[in-house]
Amino acid sequence: MTSQEVVKKLKSLAHGDLASMARFGVDTSTALGVTIPHLRSFARDIGKDHKLALELWKTGIHEARILASMVDDPEQVTEKQMDAWVKDFNSWDVCDQTCSNLFRYTSFALQKCKQWAGNEEEFVKRTGFALMASLAAAGKNTVTDQQFKSFLPLIIREATDERNFVRKAVNWALRQIGKRNEKLHADALKTALEIEKIDSKSARWIAKDAIRELKSDGIAKRLRSKGSSRGKK
Repeated sequence: MTSQEVVKKLKSLAHGDLASMARFGVDTSTALGVTIPHLRSFARDIGKDHKLALELWKTGIHEARILASMVDDPEQVTEKQMDAWVKDFNSWDVCDQTCSNLFRYTSFALQKCKQWAGNEEEFVKRTGFALMASLAAAGKNTVTDQQFKSFLPLIIREATDERNFVRKAVNWALRQIGKRNEKLHADALKTALEIEKIDSKSARWIAKDAIRELKSDGIAKRLRSKGSSRGKK
């Protein structure tokens, strides 16, 4: 399937309700209005195709770029490609989808988390933390507890960034790390309490939101269940 054929199909799937997308903070300047379930179904039909993914990205179309992240082969993704794509991010959903669908599966994921977290461009920095969150949310991967713990000082460092798309990603990364297991939960909660003391509106919001979730009964129950299951193996 060519990129032209894919774009034609995307246009046929478009619902056109860009206003509702915009209300959720999505940049709709190049959007068609195709739902994520439709994109996922289409991606399954296409299968993995690195060359097509690169071509779809070049179209600049919002949904074509999300689809590109779904059909690309992480083993063929280069560091140069990741650096190029991240500079094109202009909407939180393209950023987050690319992290969860593709970037977290690459061999460069850990180093990019740390590199991008220190970048001053809003969406590049968001990507660093969205990638941390995506790695932490994964059921199984090769990332160790110590490697996740190494992200916590970066979360503290960037907690004062007042930009909405950054602070939400910082908060997301902290919460996901804390929900991974009981040990990381304790480390993340300690980090949140430390952030809460920082004289910054953004830091206080990040901390309070994370503390509320990490101290919830639901999270406590889930972590106890994880611990019990692990102990039976």
